[in-house]
Amino acid sequence: QVQLVESGGGLVQPGGSLRLSCAASGSIFSINSMAWYRQTPGKQRDWVAEITIAGSTNYAGSVKGRFTISSDNAKNTVYLQMNSLKPEDTAVYYCRGSQGASHYWGQGTQVTVSS
Repeated sequence: QVQLVESGGGLVQPGGSLRLSCAASGSIFSINSMAWYRQTPGKQRDWVAEITIAGSTNYAGSVKGRFTISSDNAKNTVYLQMNSLKPEDTAVYYCRGSQGASHYWGQGTQVTVSS
């Protein structure tokens, strides 16, 4: 089992920045990728960004150039640096860890972009 805990959400003005963290614990030795998703009420959970164990990264088109995913293996933590935030980035952000076909989710952290 893998446990994931997100933190760092909050209220920010348009154009501002936030950094989300996802701390992993448990049986993390075989995790091969970590990803961030986001979800707004009544809508499906959308993929935002991913980082593989090899360090490769991928981003959804809507956040490319504004968000950066990174990892600190010594701290078993994945980050999502979010810059130039827009009101449409408002959502609950979830961290997901993948071990082959198995996926683990955190509880989510709310990000609200509003003036």
